[in-house]
Amino acid sequence: MSKVFEYLKPYTGMLLIATVLLSIEAMIALVLPSYMADIVNDGVLAGHLSIIWRNGVIMLGLTLLSLTAAVIVGYFTARTATGVSNDLREAVYEKVLGFSNADINKFSTSSLITRTTNDIMQVQNTLMMAIRQFIYAPIIAVGGIIRALDRSVGMAWIIALATIVMLVCMGVLFVIALPRFNKLQSLIDRLNTVTRENLSGILVVRAFNTQKFEKKRFGKANKDLADTEKFLNQTFAFLTPVLLLVFNVTTAAIVWVGAQEASAFRADIGDIFAFLQYGMLIIFAFLMISMMFIFVPRAVVSANRIKEVLETEDSIKYRSDPKQFPEDFSGIVEFKNVSFRYPDATEEDDCVLSNISFIANPGETTAIIGATGSGKTTLFKLLLRFFDVTDGGIYLDGIDIRDVKKEDLHNKIGYASQKATLFSGTIRSNLLYADKEASEKKIKNAVSMSQSKEIIKEKTDGYESNVAQGGTNLSGGQRQRLSIARTLVKDAQINLFDDCFSALDVKTDARLRASLKKNMGGKTNIVIAQRISSIMDANQIIVLNDGEIAGVGSHDELMQSCDIYREIAESQLSLDENAESEVR
Repeated sequence: MSKVFEYLKPYTGMLLIATVLLSIEAMIALVLPSYMADIVNDGVLAGHLSIIWRNGVIMLGLTLLSLTAAVIVGYFTARTATGVSNDLREAVYEKVLGFSNADINKFSTSSLITRTTNDIMQVQNTLMMAIRQFIYAPIIAVGGIIRALDRSVGMAWIIALATIVMLVCMGVLFVIALPRFNKLQSLIDRLNTVTRENLSGILVVRAFNTQKFEKKRFGKANKDLADTEKFLNQTFAFLTPVLLLVFNVTTAAIVWVGAQEASAFRADIGDIFAFLQYGMLIIFAFLMISMMFIFVPRAVVSANRIKEVLETEDSIKYRSDPKQFPEDFSGIVEFKNVSFRYPDATEEDDCVLSNISFIANPGETTAIIGATGSGKTTLFKLLLRFFDVTDGGIYLDGIDIRDVKKEDLHNKIGYASQKATLFSGTIRSNLLYADKEASEKKIKNAVSMSQSKEIIKEKTDGYESNVAQGGTNLSGGQRQRLSIARTLVKDAQINLFDDCFSALDVKTDARLRASLKKNMGGKTNIVIAQRISSIMDANQIIVLNDGEIAGVGSHDELMQSCDIYREIAESQLSLDENAESEVR
């Protein structure tokens, strides 16, 4: 919870005002029984009507003051709790946005979503209760005991016994429930993971008729969570009846002992009434505290999970005095003896990439091809610093990318990912995602180069046409073309195309490449592809095999010198050359 307390600092003023008002409210609650005792002893029994009226007016005024204080406290409590939760969500979200792939892999997507939503909501709900009850309830409990002893020492043992019983009950329940609270949030993570996988993969589930298996998997995750919540609810459901039993027994004991005291003239009737009210206040205070025993353990677990995210040390380190790219940045990309092993791998594990060295020059297209798992996409992740190289270095215009700010690095690179990710909104909003200030001319040029004109034309609303979350209302090829268009809108000096032509038919692929070659001659273009036809006209082709470079050269050179490339080419070109010739 210490991390949460840091976020309470901006609301210190509100908390101080709330503390003062809660103290006033508690003191009023403690003083009212004394006025009631005086009304009974000095007013009703003595027949002094003026005392009844005077004390009654005072009690009414104090009650109104207490009501006003409670309303103001409620306002400040809500402002503080929602403000802290808002700040925590922003902090967690900003932290996650800065995570490298290695950092994200420490958690799961479902877990990060749970920590940003459910965990922070648990903290917010607890703060709403805690601000009031951690201040108000202890004052009432301690003050009530003191005031009760002042009124009747002979009945003090009743309050003492009731207090001990309540403390023991709450302590036992806390010890039993705390381990389950630690388990509860991880079970919520698990349920979110299963649900997310089922919904995102619903077509695959239906295609393979695995609905029963998925239902069983979801049922287990749901049952585990339900059983844990049921145990906790049943455990704490036991607390309320016990406290109510203590309350009723204490009330009966006070009335019975008080009657004996009054009969023996050792206590006034008004004092007995006051003692009874103080007993009720004390038990009510413990009821309030018991409610915190339900919320606080879960909030502590949630706060620790939030703390784990906020205090995760970035695996990607940036210099405190970063270098700047030159104003005449040309976009020369150089890999020097680059090797990479994933952060969780041991030294005995093989490197994903080993001794990779090549230069991609401006005005040229560098293509990368290789079997699945050969490390092609990993090269791009290293260039974007989603991971850091294990050995060697990557340089842009001779500057090590580890020596510049992340923002400066990404500003120089346009990236079309292997999975064409579109966001909910419109076609225009997705294109402007790359550059919010992009002109209409730049947008249209990007759409034209990416062969996306027909997508716009066939839509009734054109650029304002709706795009569903993930672009699910578009075909795979349409998503890829719009993703490429978005990259082109950025107009970066270096462009990375990560197998983003795979869903295009051969003719569209050929037209797109011809357009890129014609309009992007001064850029540094690096293309990952599976099809030979997509890269055979590249200036330089790099063949990867098991994380190592198996060959470098033009298409014709590799056909002569690289067996792996020749095997790929011979298996594909007979099918693609006819379509390629039609485009020409």
